[in-house]
Amino acid sequence: MEKSYWERKDDHDAIMAFSEDYKAFLDRAKTERMAAKEIVRLAEEAGYKNFYDMDSLKRGDKIYFLNKEKSVVLFDLAADFEEGMAIVASHIDSPRLDIKATPLYEEENVALLKTHYYGGIKKYQWTAIPLAMHGVVVTKDGKKHEVNIGSDAADPVFTVTDLLPHLSKSQNKKTLAEGIIGENLNVLFGHKPLDGSVEEAAKALLKEKYGMDTDDFETAELEVVPAFNARDIGLDRSMVAAYGQDDKVCAYASLRAQLDGKNRTKTCVAVFADKEEIGSVGNTSMSAKYFENAVAEVLYKLGVDSNIAVRRALANSMVLSADVTAALDPNYPEVMDKKNAARLGEGVCMMKYTGARGKSSTNDANVEFVAALRDQFAKDNVLWQTGEMGKVDEGGGGTVAYILAETGAEVVDLGTALFSMHAPFEVASKADIYSTYKAYSSFLTMK
Repeated sequence: MEKSYWERKDDHDAIMAFSEDYKAFLDRAKTERMAAKEIVRLAEEAGYKNFYDMDSLKRGDKIYFLNKEKSVVLFDLAADFEEGMAIVASHIDSPRLDIKATPLYEEENVALLKTHYYGGIKKYQWTAIPLAMHGVVVTKDGKKHEVNIGSDAADPVFTVTDLLPHLSKSQNKKTLAEGIIGENLNVLFGHKPLDGSVEEAAKALLKEKYGMDTDDFETAELEVVPAFNARDIGLDRSMVAAYGQDDKVCAYASLRAQLDGKNRTKTCVAVFADKEEIGSVGNTSMSAKYFENAVAEVLYKLGVDSNIAVRRALANSMVLSADVTAALDPNYPEVMDKKNAARLGEGVCMMKYTGARGKSSTNDANVEFVAALRDQFAKDNVLWQTGEMGKVDEGGGGTVAYILAETGAEVVDLGTALFSMHAPFEVASKADIYSTYKAYSSFLTMK
């Protein structure tokens, strides 16, 4: 039995080509708004139409819903809904720093912006690295301005400073979690004064470039993310390192699987949700009703105005919760159960359950569904493995699986294993990225 996907010599060209497309996606999709925009662009290129531009629907149509520019749902209407759907659900938000509503201040001849971190981060990893700023600002004249600074090679970048080793005696005595505190994650924003004030100079530049006053920060969504782009890792170029691979590796794999499929016999759906990293709360998260509403809207336009039809469509569905997991890192083997850990290169990873400690807040998949997936993957020669998020009582994590399971659908977690998850520079095996795409493609053909 093969152990590594790399043993499939005939797939090497496909693995490398897929990863080039994936890296380009990562560079254009660093925030949830940017990811949603890119997903819609690629979907439209593949023939998908905006649901709200369609006067009627019929079997065979391909449509999308864009929810508040932060979450997306794609439908390939290949069959009657009440038979259930094949759904792959990922998320497109990632840990980051968010600019506060009143952020700008001057201290010791520099201008800084105050931030509030979003999602689970190790704060020390966000200091002394190049940072970019992306988002939108709605100014008092009602205009919405896009802000994109730092990702282009010609742009300036930002950073959060750290103490030099020479003066870190007290800091070094603290734990990793205490060494950098959240209120000190302040972004270095400027230094050149205007009429003796660096803060006033920064205000003038904001007004000139974006037409915004400082109180327009109150109506802004500005996210600070790493400025560097996706890169190959290893002399053999066998891995991808980038920001936001949790969960854009699964999002891109599911997008490609959705767009590439042909001659389907089951309605296939790709969901790209927001807010997973903060517990799936809010009206763009998986907990919101926009997906259920989208199913109802589609059924209505197909001529079915029935609440029970919506419920049956969801309850009869099969779902992959497409999210990443931790790979066994040889530098930190002590936190993993080696017999139940995912490894780089051994294919997409299935997690029957996630959660923490006593399987808290998890969807524990039914074995009948797991067995059906095993048979499907064997038929399509998909290399896959099982894994868990660390040793029992060591930690854990959650996904959107439990939310979709509340509809009665069969749900299991299936995604790519990463090194350095939630760090600004996460690592994935190109073989596993491609295996994830192959697994999602196979799933979307299940009867």
